[in-house]
Order: sequence, then structure tokens, then C-alpha cells
Amino acid sequence: METILSVFVPIHREGHKFVAAFAVVTLLFFLWGADFLATVGVILTLWCAYFFRDPDRVTPQKEGLIIAPADGVVQSVKNNSIPPAELEMGDDECTRVSIFMNVFDVHVNRVPVDGKIIRQAYTPGKYLNASLEKACEDNERHAILMETPSGSNIAFVQIAGLVARRILCWAKDGDEMKAGERFGLIRFGSRVDVYLPKGVHSLVAVGQRAIAGETVIANEKGREKQRDGEIR
Repeated sequence: METILSVFVPIHREGHKFVAAFAVVTLLFFLWGADFLATVGVILTLWCAYFFRDPDRVTPQKEGLIIAPADGVVQSVKNNSIPPAELEMGDDECTRVSIFMNVFDVHVNRVPVDGKIIRQAYTPGKYLNASLEKACEDNERHAILMETPSGSNIAFVQIAGLVARRILCWAKDGDEMKAGERFGLIRFGSRVDVYLPKGVHSLVAVGQRAIAGETVIANEKGREKQRDGEIR
């Protein structure tokens, strides 16, 4: 029963028009007697509603925790990454955690830390497969820089993918936000990168599934070294 109920969650307002459009077209197919197309329409309408689901999440509360901004699989943890040039953070290397969202993941993105948004930058680009390393430089993206209560900076980037054609971000410069708060959404299938503060290690492993607003990906106050994972 819990699994069934988990499917029936609120649909984000950005998805209402898409679900309605699929539903109207499906109804027309039924009226025209096109049963096969109508059946396909029902499946697509249900998938669209599922894609735009927006469940509540329970965010861990502890100073220094850095939380996953997206649902999906941890695609890479790269320790010698340079933050996006458009955020003007300099050339100091840091750890980048990349989370890949497929078309069945929740696509509402959440702020990874408590803090203040101090800079944003939208960069037009290509729509390469978001799982490729060069996607972080070549693809359309929206980068955000936040300052944490401790004074450190953390960057996170929404990256469009093969199917994604629209990045949405409703957070504004100067906004004070809490970890786990919703800040944006990407349609349909994409990736979010997090550039950890210098000296902070990742606590997630490549291949691990992350849950936006819940999974702890790093601890700014901790001293634990980078974690490895093992398939079992």
C-alpha cells in the first residue's frame, strides 16, 4: 500500500499544462475512435503526471551538512574540478559531485545547503548526453553560487541533457534559503553538479542513488575522507 500511495503525490505546477495537454489529446483520440492512439495517450498522460511529481522530503538538520540537490544516480565524483568560470570563483580545484537524472526520476531540484544566493549565471549551449564529461562545459546550464553561514562558497549547476530543453530556476540573487528548499526544475532528463567547498570530501560513491533534499553528499564540518562504494 505504501508503494502505491507513493505514486500519488502532488504534481508540480509547471507540469499542469503538460498533463492537461496530454489528457485533452487522449480524449480526442477516444472521441475519434482511435483506440490504439488513445491507449498510448493514456500511458503518456500518466507518465507525464509521474514525471512532474513533487513529493515532500525530510531534510537532515545539522550545521555543515551538504544535501543532494537532485534525485538520481551519482555519476561521478571528481576531485580536481574547477568551478564554472561564469561564477567567477577562481581556479582553485575542488570536488565535484555529479548526479544524473533519468526521465523517471523526480526532476524538482533542491538547495543543498543553508545560505544566501550571491550569484547566478545562465549559459546557452548544446544538448549532449548529460552523462558525458564535456556536458558540464558544452551544454546549456544554469549555475548558482551560495554563501553558507560559515562563510564558505558552494556552487551547483543545472545542466540540460539530450531530452531536456528547458531549465527552470525561480530562486533570485539575495535569497536566503534553507537546505532542501525547492529552487528549480529541469525538463526532461538531465544532471545537477555540486562543487563542494575547498577541502570538503564527498560522502557518496559513484553509482549510489541520491534523493534530493535527503541524501547527505558531504559534511563541511566533518573530517571523514572520501567514501568508496561497492556493489553487493
